Amino acid sequence: MTTVSAYAAPSAGAPLERTTIQRRPVGENDVLIEIKYVGICHTDIHHARDEWGRGGFPLVPGHEIAGVVTEAGPGVTKYKAGDRVGVGCMVDSCRKCENCLRGLEVYCTGGGLVATYADTERYTDGAPTQGGYSTHIVVDERFVLRIPDGLPLEQAAPLLCAGITTYSPLRHWNAGPGKKVAVIGLGGLGHLGVKFAHALGAEVTVLSQSLRKKDDGLALGADHYHATGDPKTFEELAGTFDLILNTVSASLDGDAYLSLLRTDGTMVYLGIPEKPVSANVGSLMMGRKSVAGSGIGGIPETQEMLDFAAEHGLGAEVEVISAEQVNEAYERVLRSDVRYRFVIDNSTI
Repeated sequence: MTTVSAYAAPSAGAPLERTTIQRRPVGENDVLIEIKYVGICHTDIHHARDEWGRGGFPLVPGHEIAGVVTEAGPGVTKYKAGDRVGVGCMVDSCRKCENCLRGLEVYCTGGGLVATYADTERYTDGAPTQGGYSTHIVVDERFVLRIPDGLPLEQAAPLLCAGITTYSPLRHWNAGPGKKVAVIGLGGLGHLGVKFAHALGAEVTVLSQSLRKKDDGLALGADHYHATGDPKTFEELAGTFDLILNTVSASLDGDAYLSLLRTDGTMVYLGIPEKPVSANVGSLMMGRKSVAGSGIGGIPETQEMLDFAAEHGLGAEVEVISAEQVNEAYERVLRSDVRYRFVIDNSTI
């Protein structure tokens, strides 16, 4: 076991503080990663405040990890010391079920994925997993991603969650030339949804409560920007979109947004609203419309996303902070006071 520095929530809702944790020895197929940057995801805040009932404190959050390999186990074939790598929301799965064999580890049916933190290392010693607000992490090479050289590590880190969360549904529902895509919300998820949809060749519209971020949205690649606070928006855009990505967790009027879909259009939920989602069946039937949800992506698709981002010069818009600013950053995330993703410089841990 190796002792490393970290930032952890000592109990539910308590401010994060500097501490040390134990990392397992580097095994046959493991790589030891020196973490350079880690993104702050809203999920980190939910877990640190035990809002999802997962428990397990002290807790080290962080599942948007970018760093450099410092040691590789004797059985590792994909990576060597010095390689630029990333780790996302999962560090293991059953590896045997139909979904895992298809590269859809996120939808593992053989016991579920093993989350990067707030979970249990099922296939090692049963220790709790601890995330990327730390200086180092040990991960099986099968759940490590290669970060292309042209992609800055601080911009790559948020792609390991926010990036793949938006890229996966865009690919699954065939966003591209000739398709009209709407992105609800221009935040940590939404700004990457706009970038990826634009790079894939779709006509992109941002739907936001106000026009406050319109200039940003257009600069990021949106073709159009509309305020949902204006009732005329729903009249003007009725029957417009092939695909709508809902990146916000607020409760929305499902019928109103379904009215914006074309025949055979789909609205995909990427955020998790506090209250159950509802819509009239008639809103679905009249136009053969669909409501769907999407998680992150499997390992192959996540690697595809990173390669695509590098090829198109895409990274997250980030504000790099020191570890000492993490509690302040949490409060700013809750106020939507970030453009568009906080990233911790792990050298400050």
